[in-house]
Amino acid sequence: MPGVAAGPVTSRVPGGAAMAAAPPEPSWQSPEQRRAADIIRLLSLYRPLLDAFVIDFFTEDLWSQLPPSWQPALAGATPEQLAGFLGGRGSPGAAWPLSLLAFGAAARGLAFPRGCPGPAPRPPCQSCRLPPLLRRHVKPKKQHEIQRLGKLLRRLSRATGCEHVVDVGAGQGHLSRFLSFALGLRVTAVESDARLSALAQRFDQELLQELAKPRALAHGGAPPCPPRAPQHIPGRLDPTAPWGELLLPADPPGAGPAARNPLGGPGGSEDGHRVLVTGLHACGDLGPALLCHFARSPAVAAVALVGCCYMKLSSAPEQQQQQQQQQQQHLGYPLSTSVAALPGHQLSYRAREAACHALEEYQARLREGSAHLRAHCYRAVLESVIRAAEPGKRHLGLQPGRRAHSLSFTQYAQLGLPLAGLDPEGVPLDSVAVGAMLEQQHKVVAFCTLGQLLAPLVETLILLDRLLYLREQGFHCALVPLFNPRFSPRNLVLVAARSPLATALAGLARATEDGHSSEDEDVEEAETPREGQNHQ
Repeated sequence: MPGVAAGPVTSRVPGGAAMAAAPPEPSWQSPEQRRAADIIRLLSLYRPLLDAFVIDFFTEDLWSQLPPSWQPALAGATPEQLAGFLGGRGSPGAAWPLSLLAFGAAARGLAFPRGCPGPAPRPPCQSCRLPPLLRRHVKPKKQHEIQRLGKLLRRLSRATGCEHVVDVGAGQGHLSRFLSFALGLRVTAVESDARLSALAQRFDQELLQELAKPRALAHGGAPPCPPRAPQHIPGRLDPTAPWGELLLPADPPGAGPAARNPLGGPGGSEDGHRVLVTGLHACGDLGPALLCHFARSPAVAAVALVGCCYMKLSSAPEQQQQQQQQQQQHLGYPLSTSVAALPGHQLSYRAREAACHALEEYQARLREGSAHLRAHCYRAVLESVIRAAEPGKRHLGLQPGRRAHSLSFTQYAQLGLPLAGLDPEGVPLDSVAVGAMLEQQHKVVAFCTLGQLLAPLVETLILLDRLLYLREQGFHCALVPLFNPRFSPRNLVLVAARSPLATALAGLARATEDGHSSEDEDVEEAETPREGQNHQ
Protein backbone atom coordinates (compact mmCIF):
# COMPACT_ATOMS: atom_id res chain seq x y z
CA MET A 1 0.00 0.00 0.00
CA PRO A 2 1.47 3.37 -0.92
CA GLY A 3 2.82 5.34 1.99
CA VAL A 4 2.92 2.47 4.49
CA ALA A 5 6.40 1.78 5.75
CA ALA A 6 7.73 -1.74 5.69
CA GLY A 7 9.81 -1.28 8.79
CA PRO A 8 7.79 0.06 11.76
CA VAL A 9 6.44 -3.28 12.85
CA THR A 10 8.97 -3.60 15.64
CA SER A 11 6.40 -2.45 18.23
CA ARG A 12 5.45 -4.94 20.89
CA VAL A 13 1.97 -5.73 22.09
CA PRO A 14 1.34 -5.92 25.85
CA GLY A 15 2.83 -9.15 27.11
CA GLY A 16 5.82 -9.06 24.81
CA ALA A 17 4.48 -10.86 21.73
CA ALA A 18 5.58 -9.46 18.40
CA MET A 19 2.95 -7.56 16.45
CA ALA A 20 1.13 -9.68 13.88
CA ALA A 21 1.67 -8.97 10.22
CA ALA A 22 -1.11 -7.17 8.35
CA PRO A 23 -3.49 -9.31 6.30
CA PRO A 24 -2.77 -9.46 2.58
CA GLU A 25 -4.43 -6.81 0.46
CA PRO A 26 -7.31 -8.29 -1.55
CA SER A 27 -8.22 -7.12 -5.02
CA TRP A 28 -11.33 -4.92 -4.89
CA GLN A 29 -13.31 -3.22 -7.59
CA SER A 30 -14.47 0.09 -6.10
CA PRO A 31 -12.35 2.89 -4.60
CA GLU A 32 -14.39 2.68 -1.39
CA GLN A 33 -13.64 -1.03 -0.96
CA ARG A 34 -9.94 -0.48 -1.67
CA ARG A 35 -9.82 2.34 0.85
CA ALA A 36 -11.49 0.19 3.50
CA ALA A 37 -9.00 -2.63 2.88
CA ASP A 38 -6.05 -0.21 3.05
CA ILE A 39 -7.28 1.30 6.31
CA ILE A 40 -7.64 -2.13 7.90
CA ARG A 41 -4.12 -3.08 6.81
CA LEU A 42 -2.70 0.11 8.33
CA LEU A 43 -4.68 -0.27 11.57
CA SER A 44 -3.52 -3.89 11.80
CA LEU A 45 0.11 -2.74 11.70
CA TYR A 46 -0.42 -0.32 14.58
CA ARG A 47 -3.18 -2.01 16.54
CA PRO A 48 -1.28 -1.93 19.90
CA LEU A 49 -1.04 1.84 19.53
CA LEU A 50 -4.69 2.11 18.56
CA ASP A 51 -5.99 -0.10 21.38
CA ALA A 52 -3.81 1.37 24.14
CA PHE A 53 -5.36 3.35 27.00
CA VAL A 54 -3.27 6.43 27.72
CA ILE A 55 -3.90 6.06 31.46
CA ASP A 56 -1.78 2.88 31.22
CA PHE A 57 1.19 4.87 29.92
CA PHE A 58 3.29 4.15 33.01
CA THR A 59 1.70 0.96 34.34
CA GLU A 60 2.07 -0.81 30.97
CA ASP A 61 5.22 1.07 29.82
CA LEU A 62 3.53 2.14 26.58
CA TRP A 63 6.47 4.25 25.48
CA SER A 64 8.67 1.17 25.06
CA GLN A 65 6.11 -0.30 22.65
CA LEU A 66 6.78 2.40 20.07
CA PRO A 67 9.31 1.60 17.33
CA PRO A 68 12.78 2.38 18.75
CA SER A 69 13.62 4.65 15.82
CA TRP A 70 10.64 6.87 16.66
CA GLN A 71 11.32 7.34 20.35
CA PRO A 72 14.18 9.92 20.30
CA ALA A 73 12.47 12.15 17.73
CA LEU A 74 9.14 12.10 19.53
CA ALA A 75 10.72 12.60 22.97
CA GLY A 76 12.54 15.70 21.73
CA ALA A 77 9.62 17.23 19.84
CA THR A 78 7.95 20.41 21.05
CA PRO A 79 4.14 20.62 21.17
CA GLU A 80 4.25 22.98 18.17
CA GLN A 81 6.28 20.45 16.17
CA LEU A 82 3.81 17.71 17.12
CA ALA A 83 0.98 19.95 15.91
CA GLY A 84 2.72 20.31 12.57
CA PHE A 85 3.20 16.55 12.30
CA LEU A 86 -0.43 15.91 13.22
CA GLY A 87 -1.65 18.30 10.53
CA GLY A 88 0.93 17.32 7.91
CA ARG A 89 2.00 20.93 7.49
CA GLY A 90 5.65 20.61 8.40
CA SER A 91 7.50 20.80 11.70
CA PRO A 92 10.41 23.30 11.56
CA GLY A 93 13.42 21.96 13.43
CA ALA A 94 12.08 18.41 13.76
CA ALA A 95 13.95 15.44 12.24
CA TRP A 96 11.34 12.70 11.89
CA PRO A 97 12.39 9.16 10.89
CA LEU A 98 11.23 8.22 7.40
CA SER A 99 9.08 5.40 8.78
CA LEU A 100 7.27 7.87 11.06
CA LEU A 101 6.75 10.27 8.15
CA ALA A 102 5.36 7.38 6.07
CA PHE A 103 3.02 6.41 8.90
CA GLY A 104 1.72 9.96 9.15
CA ALA A 105 1.30 10.36 5.39
CA ALA A 106 -0.57 7.06 5.08
CA ALA A 107 -2.91 7.88 7.98
CA ARG A 108 -3.73 11.34 6.67
CA GLY A 109 -4.09 10.12 3.09
CA LEU A 110 -6.58 7.36 3.91
CA ALA A 111 -8.82 9.40 6.21
CA PHE A 112 -11.79 11.20 4.70
CA PRO A 113 -11.12 14.93 4.18
CA ARG A 114 -12.81 16.80 7.02
CA GLY A 115 -12.82 20.24 5.42
CA CYS A 116 -10.71 23.29 6.19
CA PRO A 117 -11.26 24.11 9.86
CA GLY A 118 -10.11 27.73 9.82
CA PRO A 119 -10.38 29.64 13.09
CA ALA A 120 -12.97 28.34 15.54
CA PRO A 121 -15.92 30.69 16.05
CA ARG A 122 -15.58 32.65 19.26
CA PRO A 123 -18.29 33.46 21.82
CA PRO A 124 -20.98 34.61 21.59
CA CYS A 125 -20.84 33.31 17.97
CA GLN A 126 -24.59 33.57 17.50
CA SER A 127 -25.56 32.59 13.98
CA CYS A 128 -26.83 35.67 12.16
CA ARG A 129 -28.44 33.36 9.59
CA LEU A 130 -30.65 31.78 12.24
CA PRO A 131 -33.80 33.80 13.10
CA PRO A 132 -33.36 35.28 16.60
CA LEU A 133 -36.36 33.47 18.07
CA LEU A 134 -34.90 30.14 16.96
CA ARG A 135 -31.67 30.78 18.86
CA ARG A 136 -33.36 30.51 22.24
CA HIS A 137 -32.19 27.56 24.34
CA VAL A 138 -29.74 26.65 21.52
CA LYS A 139 -26.00 26.61 22.11
CA PRO A 140 -23.80 28.15 19.38
CA LYS A 141 -22.46 24.77 18.26
CA LYS A 142 -26.00 23.46 17.76
CA GLN A 143 -27.00 26.67 15.96
CA HIS A 144 -24.21 26.07 13.47
CA GLU A 145 -25.26 22.44 12.95
CA ILE A 146 -29.00 22.90 12.57
CA GLN A 147 -28.59 25.82 10.19
CA ARG A 148 -26.31 23.91 7.84
CA LEU A 149 -28.06 20.53 8.09
CA GLY A 150 -31.41 22.26 7.70
CA LYS A 151 -30.36 23.86 4.43
CA LEU A 152 -29.12 20.48 3.17
CA LEU A 153 -32.44 18.88 4.05
CA ARG A 154 -34.25 21.66 2.21
CA ARG A 155 -32.19 20.84 -0.88
CA LEU A 156 -33.09 17.17 -0.51
CA SER A 157 -36.73 18.16 -0.12
CA ARG A 158 -36.69 20.11 -3.35
CA ALA A 159 -34.83 17.36 -5.23
CA THR A 160 -37.11 14.55 -4.06
CA GLY A 161 -40.39 16.42 -3.79
CA CYS A 162 -40.74 15.40 -0.12
CA GLU A 163 -41.90 18.08 2.30
CA HIS A 164 -42.21 15.81 5.34
CA VAL A 165 -39.09 15.21 7.48
CA VAL A 166 -38.88 12.64 10.28
CA ASP A 167 -36.23 13.79 12.79
CA VAL A 168 -35.18 10.72 14.81
CA GLY A 169 -33.40 11.35 18.10
CA ALA A 170 -34.79 14.88 18.07
CA GLY A 171 -33.86 15.69 21.68
CA GLN A 172 -35.15 19.13 22.64
CA GLY A 173 -36.37 19.69 19.08
CA HIS A 174 -33.94 22.40 17.98
CA LEU A 175 -33.45 21.00 14.45
CA SER A 176 -37.16 20.19 14.15
CA ARG A 177 -38.14 23.75 15.06
CA PHE A 178 -35.75 25.21 12.50
CA LEU A 179 -37.08 22.90 9.79
CA SER A 180 -40.68 23.74 10.68
CA PHE A 181 -40.63 27.43 11.51
CA ALA A 182 -37.75 28.71 9.38
CA LEU A 183 -37.91 26.40 6.34
CA GLY A 184 -41.60 25.61 6.27
CA LEU A 185 -41.22 21.84 6.21
CA ARG A 186 -43.63 19.43 7.86
CA VAL A 187 -41.73 17.70 10.67
CA THR A 188 -42.32 14.69 12.88
CA ALA A 189 -39.87 14.64 15.81
CA VAL A 190 -39.17 11.24 17.39
CA GLU A 191 -37.36 11.12 20.74
CA SER A 192 -36.79 8.13 23.03
CA ASP A 193 -36.74 10.23 26.22
CA ALA A 194 -40.30 11.36 26.93
CA ARG A 195 -38.99 14.15 29.17
CA LEU A 196 -37.00 15.69 26.32
CA SER A 197 -39.98 15.33 24.02
CA ALA A 198 -42.15 17.21 26.53
CA LEU A 199 -39.49 19.91 26.86
CA ALA A 200 -39.36 20.28 23.06
CA GLN A 201 -43.12 20.81 22.96
CA ARG A 202 -42.82 23.45 25.67
CA PHE A 203 -40.20 25.29 23.61
CA ASP A 204 -42.50 25.07 20.58
CA GLN A 205 -45.31 26.70 22.52
CA GLU A 206 -43.01 29.46 23.78
CA LEU A 207 -42.03 30.19 20.20
CA LEU A 208 -45.65 30.20 19.00
CA GLN A 209 -46.58 32.62 21.79
CA GLU A 210 -43.75 34.95 20.82
CA LEU A 211 -44.77 34.82 17.17
CA ALA A 212 -48.29 35.82 18.14
CA LYS A 213 -47.06 39.06 19.71
CA PRO A 214 -47.20 42.08 17.40
CA ARG A 215 -43.76 43.30 18.47
CA ALA A 216 -42.16 40.05 17.24
CA LEU A 217 -43.51 40.71 13.77
CA ALA A 218 -42.63 44.40 13.90
CA HIS A 219 -38.99 43.75 14.78
CA GLY A 220 -38.45 41.11 12.16
CA GLY A 221 -38.09 38.35 14.73
CA ALA A 222 -40.53 36.01 13.04
CA PRO A 223 -39.36 33.27 10.69
CA PRO A 224 -40.32 33.81 7.04
CA CYS A 225 -42.88 30.92 6.88
CA PRO A 226 -46.31 30.63 8.50
CA PRO A 227 -45.90 28.99 11.93
CA ARG A 228 -46.42 25.24 11.96
CA ALA A 229 -45.03 23.41 14.97
CA PRO A 230 -43.45 19.96 14.67
CA GLN A 231 -45.41 16.90 15.71
CA HIS A 232 -43.62 15.22 18.63
CA ILE A 233 -43.78 11.46 19.18
CA PRO A 234 -42.05 9.90 22.20
CA GLY A 235 -40.71 6.51 21.17
CA ARG A 236 -37.64 4.33 20.70
CA LEU A 237 -36.49 2.98 17.37
CA ASP A 238 -36.59 -0.82 17.15
CA PRO A 239 -33.66 -1.78 14.88
CA THR A 240 -34.92 -5.34 14.39
CA ALA A 241 -38.53 -4.54 13.50
CA PRO A 242 -39.95 -4.09 10.00
CA TRP A 243 -40.66 -0.49 9.06
CA GLY A 244 -44.36 -0.79 9.86
CA GLU A 245 -43.44 -1.51 13.50
CA LEU A 246 -40.90 1.26 13.77
CA LEU A 247 -41.36 2.48 17.32
CA LEU A 248 -41.35 1.08 20.84
CA PRO A 249 -42.63 3.00 23.89
CA ALA A 250 -40.42 5.78 25.18
CA ASP A 251 -38.09 5.17 28.11
CA PRO A 252 -39.16 6.45 30.57
CA PRO A 253 -42.75 6.47 29.31
CA GLY A 254 -44.35 9.87 29.06
CA ALA A 255 -47.83 11.20 29.64
CA GLY A 256 -48.34 11.83 25.93
CA PRO A 257 -49.80 9.54 23.27
CA ALA A 258 -48.42 6.04 22.83
CA ALA A 259 -45.58 5.57 20.39
CA ARG A 260 -46.71 5.04 16.83
CA ASN A 261 -45.08 4.85 13.45
CA PRO A 262 -44.93 8.35 11.94
CA LEU A 263 -45.13 6.77 8.49
CA GLY A 264 -48.35 4.89 9.17
CA GLY A 265 -47.17 1.61 7.68
CA PRO A 266 -44.63 -0.06 5.39
CA GLY A 267 -46.33 1.22 2.23
CA GLY A 268 -46.06 4.94 2.90
CA SER A 269 -46.74 7.80 5.27
CA GLU A 270 -50.05 8.69 6.85
CA ASP A 271 -51.01 10.87 3.88
CA GLY A 272 -49.56 8.48 1.31
CA HIS A 273 -46.47 10.61 0.55
CA ARG A 274 -42.82 9.75 0.99
CA VAL A 275 -40.64 11.32 3.68
CA LEU A 276 -37.07 12.32 4.43
CA VAL A 277 -35.40 10.89 7.54
CA THR A 278 -32.62 12.60 9.45
CA GLY A 279 -30.60 12.03 12.61
CA LEU A 280 -28.28 14.74 13.94
CA HIS A 281 -25.56 13.00 15.96
CA ALA A 282 -27.45 9.72 16.15
CA CYS A 283 -25.79 7.90 19.04
CA GLY A 284 -24.35 4.39 18.74
CA ASP A 285 -26.63 1.89 17.03
CA LEU A 286 -29.29 4.49 16.26
CA GLY A 287 -27.40 5.50 13.11
CA PRO A 288 -27.17 1.98 11.63
CA ALA A 289 -30.81 1.35 12.62
CA LEU A 290 -31.89 4.40 10.63
CA LEU A 291 -29.96 3.19 7.59
CA CYS A 292 -31.46 -0.29 7.85
CA HIS A 293 -34.97 1.15 8.06
CA PHE A 294 -34.26 3.40 5.08
CA ALA A 295 -33.08 0.39 3.09
CA ARG A 296 -36.22 -1.58 3.95
CA SER A 297 -38.84 1.15 3.53
CA PRO A 298 -39.87 2.54 0.14
CA ALA A 299 -41.68 5.28 2.07
CA VAL A 300 -38.33 6.96 2.80
CA ALA A 301 -37.00 8.90 -0.18
CA ALA A 302 -33.69 9.94 1.40
CA VAL A 303 -31.76 10.01 4.64
CA ALA A 304 -29.20 12.47 6.06
CA LEU A 305 -27.28 11.07 9.02
CA VAL A 306 -24.59 12.44 11.33
CA GLY A 307 -23.24 9.75 13.66
CA CYS A 308 -21.56 9.96 17.05
CA CYS A 309 -20.64 7.84 20.10
CA TYR A 310 -19.08 5.09 17.98
CA MET A 311 -17.94 3.24 21.11
CA LYS A 312 -21.61 2.43 21.78
CA LEU A 313 -21.95 0.53 18.50
CA SER A 314 -22.79 -3.13 18.93
CA SER A 315 -20.01 -5.38 17.74
CA ALA A 316 -18.98 -8.99 18.22
CA PRO A 317 -16.04 -11.37 17.67
CA GLU A 318 -15.79 -12.84 14.19
CA GLN A 319 -17.47 -16.14 15.08
CA GLN A 320 -20.47 -14.39 16.66
CA GLN A 321 -20.66 -12.04 13.68
CA GLN A 322 -21.05 -14.98 11.32
CA GLN A 323 -23.84 -16.43 13.48
CA GLN A 324 -25.70 -13.14 13.65
CA GLN A 325 -25.36 -12.57 9.92
CA GLN A 326 -26.82 -16.01 9.28
CA GLN A 327 -29.75 -15.04 11.50
CA GLN A 328 -30.04 -11.73 9.57
CA GLN A 329 -29.38 -9.69 12.69
CA HIS A 330 -27.52 -6.47 11.96
CA LEU A 331 -24.68 -5.30 14.17
CA GLY A 332 -23.89 -1.62 14.50
CA TYR A 333 -20.48 -2.46 13.02
CA PRO A 334 -19.78 -3.96 10.55
CA LEU A 335 -22.93 -3.22 8.59
CA SER A 336 -21.72 -4.04 5.07
CA THR A 337 -20.77 -7.45 3.71
CA SER A 338 -17.73 -5.83 2.08
CA VAL A 339 -16.13 -4.78 5.37
CA ALA A 340 -17.31 -7.86 7.25
CA ALA A 341 -15.42 -10.02 4.73
CA LEU A 342 -12.10 -8.27 5.37
CA PRO A 343 -9.75 -10.03 7.81
CA GLY A 344 -8.87 -7.82 10.75
CA HIS A 345 -11.84 -5.49 10.38
CA GLN A 346 -12.82 -5.78 14.06
CA LEU A 347 -12.57 -2.59 16.10
CA SER A 348 -12.10 -2.65 19.87
CA TYR A 349 -14.10 -0.46 22.23
CA ARG A 350 -10.98 1.68 22.71
CA ALA A 351 -10.54 2.15 18.95
CA ARG A 352 -14.18 3.17 18.50
CA GLU A 353 -13.89 5.53 21.45
CA ALA A 354 -10.83 7.14 19.84
CA ALA A 355 -12.88 7.80 16.70
CA CYS A 356 -14.93 10.29 18.74
CA HIS A 357 -11.92 12.50 19.51
CA ALA A 358 -11.68 16.09 18.31
CA LEU A 359 -8.44 16.09 16.30
CA GLU A 360 -8.60 19.78 15.39
CA GLU A 361 -9.07 20.79 19.02
CA TYR A 362 -6.08 18.71 20.14
CA GLN A 363 -3.98 20.15 17.33
CA ALA A 364 -4.89 23.68 18.48
CA ARG A 365 -3.90 22.81 22.05
CA LEU A 366 -0.53 21.57 20.82
CA ARG A 367 0.01 24.70 18.79
CA GLU A 368 -0.86 26.93 21.74
CA GLY A 369 0.99 24.84 24.35
CA SER A 370 -2.26 24.64 26.33
CA ALA A 371 -2.28 23.65 29.99
CA HIS A 372 -4.92 21.06 29.02
CA LEU A 373 -2.06 18.92 27.65
CA ARG A 374 -1.03 17.90 31.16
CA ALA A 375 -4.39 16.24 31.86
CA HIS A 376 -3.45 12.89 30.25
CA CYS A 377 -0.15 12.78 32.13
CA TYR A 378 -1.87 13.57 35.45
CA ARG A 379 -4.36 10.78 34.93
CA ALA A 380 -1.66 8.29 33.91
CA VAL A 381 0.40 9.12 37.00
CA LEU A 382 -2.69 8.83 39.19
CA GLU A 383 -3.43 5.41 37.67
CA SER A 384 0.07 4.29 38.61
CA VAL A 385 -0.37 5.62 42.16
CA ILE A 386 -3.73 3.85 42.56
CA ARG A 387 -2.42 0.56 41.19
CA ALA A 388 0.58 0.72 43.56
CA ALA A 389 -1.75 1.21 46.51
CA GLU A 390 -4.41 -1.34 45.42
CA PRO A 391 -3.45 -3.43 42.38
CA GLY A 392 -7.02 -4.61 41.86
CA LYS A 393 -8.25 -1.10 41.08
CA ARG A 394 -7.74 -0.13 37.45
CA HIS A 395 -9.43 2.00 34.84
CA LEU A 396 -11.80 3.61 37.32
CA GLY A 397 -14.03 6.33 35.90
CA LEU A 398 -12.61 9.20 37.93
CA GLN A 399 -13.68 12.79 37.29
CA PRO A 400 -11.57 15.08 39.51
CA GLY A 401 -13.13 18.16 37.87
CA ARG A 402 -13.30 20.15 34.67
CA ARG A 403 -10.43 22.45 35.71
CA ALA A 404 -8.09 19.63 36.73
CA HIS A 405 -5.45 20.79 34.27
CA SER A 406 -5.11 24.07 36.19
CA LEU A 407 -4.16 22.29 39.43
CA SER A 408 -0.87 20.98 40.69
CA PHE A 409 -0.61 17.19 40.60
CA THR A 410 -0.88 17.02 44.39
CA GLN A 411 -4.14 18.98 44.29
CA TYR A 412 -5.37 16.83 41.42
CA ALA A 413 -4.55 13.59 43.27
CA GLN A 414 -6.18 14.81 46.48
CA LEU A 415 -9.40 15.19 44.52
CA GLY A 416 -9.06 11.93 42.59
CA LEU A 417 -7.93 9.46 45.25
CA PRO A 418 -11.12 9.67 47.38
CA LEU A 419 -13.10 8.87 44.21
CA ALA A 420 -11.07 5.65 44.06
CA GLY A 421 -11.79 4.88 47.70
CA LEU A 422 -8.28 5.83 48.87
CA ASP A 423 -7.18 8.26 51.57
CA PRO A 424 -4.75 10.86 50.13
CA GLU A 425 -2.99 11.02 53.51
CA GLY A 426 -1.92 7.39 53.18
CA VAL A 427 -0.55 7.68 49.63
CA PRO A 428 2.88 9.25 48.93
CA LEU A 429 2.36 11.98 46.33
CA ASP A 430 5.77 13.65 46.52
CA SER A 431 7.94 10.58 45.96
CA VAL A 432 10.84 10.46 43.52
CA ALA A 433 8.90 7.99 41.38
CA VAL A 434 5.93 10.35 41.04
CA GLY A 435 8.25 13.23 40.17
CA ALA A 436 10.00 11.12 37.51
CA MET A 437 6.67 10.27 35.88
CA LEU A 438 5.53 13.90 35.86
CA GLU A 439 8.76 14.86 34.07
CA GLN A 440 7.69 12.59 31.19
CA GLN A 441 4.67 14.66 30.27
CA HIS A 442 6.22 15.40 26.85
CA LYS A 443 6.30 11.67 26.09
CA VAL A 444 2.66 11.25 27.10
CA VAL A 445 1.71 14.15 24.81
CA ALA A 446 3.67 12.62 21.93
CA PHE A 447 2.02 9.22 22.46
CA CYS A 448 -1.43 10.88 22.49
CA THR A 449 -0.56 12.65 19.24
CA LEU A 450 0.02 9.32 17.48
CA GLY A 451 -3.33 8.08 18.71
CA GLN A 452 -5.02 11.25 17.48
CA LEU A 453 -3.56 10.62 14.04
CA LEU A 454 -5.19 7.17 13.89
CA ALA A 455 -8.58 8.31 15.22
CA PRO A 456 -9.89 9.76 11.91
CA LEU A 457 -8.98 6.47 10.21
CA VAL A 458 -11.31 4.58 12.53
CA GLU A 459 -14.15 7.03 11.90
CA THR A 460 -13.49 6.78 8.16
CA LEU A 461 -13.69 2.99 8.29
CA ILE A 462 -16.99 3.10 10.21
CA LEU A 463 -18.49 5.60 7.77
CA LEU A 464 -17.13 3.66 4.78
CA ASP A 465 -18.84 0.58 6.17
CA ARG A 466 -22.16 2.45 6.23
CA LEU A 467 -21.65 3.88 2.76
CA LEU A 468 -20.78 0.44 1.35
CA TYR A 469 -23.85 -1.07 3.03
CA LEU A 470 -26.01 1.40 1.11
CA ARG A 471 -24.08 0.93 -2.14
CA GLU A 472 -24.49 -2.84 -1.90
CA GLN A 473 -28.24 -2.34 -2.04
CA GLY A 474 -28.15 0.02 -4.99
CA PHE A 475 -28.69 3.38 -3.29
CA HIS A 476 -27.08 6.68 -4.24
CA CYS A 477 -24.98 8.07 -1.39
CA ALA A 478 -22.30 10.59 -0.47
CA LEU A 479 -20.28 11.71 2.55
CA VAL A 480 -20.19 15.48 2.92
CA PRO A 481 -18.01 17.46 5.41
CA LEU A 482 -20.81 19.86 6.28
CA PHE A 483 -19.77 21.40 9.61
CA ASN A 484 -16.72 23.31 10.79
CA PRO A 485 -14.59 20.50 12.34
CA ARG A 486 -13.14 22.88 14.97
CA PHE A 487 -16.68 23.68 16.10
CA SER A 488 -18.34 20.30 15.46
CA PRO A 489 -15.84 17.39 15.34
CA ARG A 490 -18.42 14.88 14.01
CA ASN A 491 -18.86 16.89 10.84
CA LEU A 492 -19.31 14.25 8.12
CA VAL A 493 -22.90 13.83 6.94
CA LEU A 494 -23.91 10.60 5.18
CA VAL A 495 -26.56 11.37 2.57
CA ALA A 496 -28.39 8.55 0.77
CA ALA A 497 -31.34 8.51 -1.62
CA ARG A 498 -33.25 6.25 -3.99
CA SER A 499 -32.64 8.67 -6.86
CA PRO A 500 -29.43 10.45 -8.00
CA LEU A 501 -28.11 13.09 -5.61
CA ALA A 502 -26.45 15.34 -8.18
CA THR A 503 -29.21 17.96 -8.04
CA ALA A 504 -29.39 18.08 -4.26
CA LEU A 505 -25.60 18.27 -3.81
CA ALA A 506 -24.79 20.48 -6.80
CA GLY A 507 -24.41 23.60 -4.65
CA LEU A 508 -21.95 21.83 -2.38
CA ALA A 509 -19.36 21.89 -5.16
CA ARG A 510 -18.74 25.63 -4.74
CA ALA A 511 -16.24 26.06 -1.95
CA THR A 512 -15.40 29.48 -0.55
CA GLU A 513 -11.88 30.75 -0.15
CA ASP A 514 -11.94 30.39 3.63
CA GLY A 515 -13.68 26.99 3.67
CA HIS A 516 -15.51 26.48 6.98
CA SER A 517 -14.05 29.54 8.69
CA SER A 518 -17.45 30.99 9.66
CA GLU A 519 -20.25 29.32 11.52
CA ASP A 520 -22.70 31.38 9.47
CA GLU A 521 -21.83 30.11 5.99
CA ASP A 522 -24.73 28.85 3.96
CA VAL A 523 -24.86 25.17 3.12
CA GLU A 524 -24.25 26.04 -0.53
CA GLU A 525 -20.69 26.99 0.45
CA ALA A 526 -19.70 23.61 1.91
CA GLU A 527 -16.72 21.70 0.62
CA THR A 528 -16.88 19.56 -2.48
CA PRO A 529 -17.40 15.82 -1.85
CA ARG A 530 -14.11 13.98 -2.44
CA GLU A 531 -13.05 10.59 -3.82
CA GLY A 532 -15.04 7.93 -2.08
CA GLN A 533 -17.79 10.47 -1.58
CA ASN A 534 -19.27 10.68 -5.06
CA HIS A 535 -22.97 11.38 -5.30
CA GLN A 536 -24.14 9.42 -8.29
